[in-house]
Amino acid sequence: MRFHYLLRRCPPVPRPFFAVVLSAVWLLAAVLPVQAQGRAPTQGDYIAAIVNQELVTAGEIERRMERARADAARSGLRLPPEDVLRKQVFDALIDERVILSNARDSGMKVDDAEVDRAVQSVAAQNQLTPERLRERLRAEGIDVARFRADLRDQIMIERMREREVYRRINVTDEEIDQWLAKQRAASGGGVELNLAQILVTVPENADAGVVAARRARIEQALARVRAGEDFAKVASEISEDGNREHGSEIGLKPAARLPDLFVDAVRGVPVGGLSAVLRSGAGFHVLKVLARNDGASTVTQTRVRHVLLRTSPELSAEVASRRLAEYRRQIESGQRSFADIARQYSEDGSAAAGGDLGWTSPGAMVPEFEAAMDALPVGGLSQPIVSRFGVHLIQVVERRDVALDAKQLREQARNVLREQKFEQAYLDWTKEMRARAYVEYRDPPPQ
Repeated sequence: MRFHYLLRRCPPVPRPFFAVVLSAVWLLAAVLPVQAQGRAPTQGDYIAAIVNQELVTAGEIERRMERARADAARSGLRLPPEDVLRKQVFDALIDERVILSNARDSGMKVDDAEVDRAVQSVAAQNQLTPERLRERLRAEGIDVARFRADLRDQIMIERMREREVYRRINVTDEEIDQWLAKQRAASGGGVELNLAQILVTVPENADAGVVAARRARIEQALARVRAGEDFAKVASEISEDGNREHGSEIGLKPAARLPDLFVDAVRGVPVGGLSAVLRSGAGFHVLKVLARNDGASTVTQTRVRHVLLRTSPELSAEVASRRLAEYRRQIESGQRSFADIARQYSEDGSAAAGGDLGWTSPGAMVPEFEAAMDALPVGGLSQPIVSRFGVHLIQVVERRDVALDAKQLREQARNVLREQKFEQAYLDWTKEMRARAYVEYRDPPPQ
């Protein structure tokens, strides 16, 4: 199975309300991004802070606050008081610079092809060609090289978060054992059984003579099977259940989904073995164990593909959602294929494969993505879905049920536990990065 770093490995980026406003739902106004990250201040501006080797300018703070106000007004969200908002914006910018400076120091690189895809995505969100985007930037007095550098920095920041937070997460064998034990307890001990039955019903309020006759019938059926006759043949002749034409096979099910009476009756019975006659409210039963699965769990895997547009100061979630809604319309109308759109616009490593993420097991994707995926039928196309990594358009290609062996089960448990630890790991990482950073605050110049 292919393993895509973006969806399955990178940690969440938990943010309080201010950061949701400032990062997840940026207002992409008529004017495209105007100030490069960490660049020298323009005339009339001033340096508000030096963070390691990066700069935060007062102009950047003001522009982010303006965008937050505009977006809050449009969305009906309530912002904190002005002084609190300013501090939150300032802190968010400092955190970005801390991450960026550490990324540069680590030798991290973002190649031109990745930046080209990001530029193309920004152009698409504004319904522009790349050539028209460059003209627009020049008309707004924005240097194209600086604009590309901004995008490169944003990609680098996200990649640094993904890499470093993942490294911090440790899942022990003991934690995996405990998680698996809980899952087994919730599913009847983790045992799956495929049983077949011969059922001889007993009418409600039957007298002793009828009960005896019914019991004699089931005893006769059991004797025939023990003498060597085929169970399915006897069941088709004798059994009074609704599935007797198919040998009265119940099908492979977790023990928790079978009657306790059945589970208890076949405990210790080997595969191919028979139970004694047992009585239930329906009548008399004889059970045959067709299969028992003690060391594996059957899960439903989904083959899925997606188009991802990353949110950033250059792209709001709302604008990305509108664009993905248009892609969805084009796909549904037959104008374009999902794969073509993914190859052209998706900002994920799966783009070259038409957005194909391959087969995925439960717990492998981030919760927002997985919930939307699980709700879709085969061939279904989602509405735009916002996750911690951007906005997705999701399509389910096919599904299958597979049995996971013990090693695969442990890996599934490890993935789920990693996801549960992501948020705290991210918070701890950012706190430590900030504590180690050199931050020099600057006062405004005298008037």
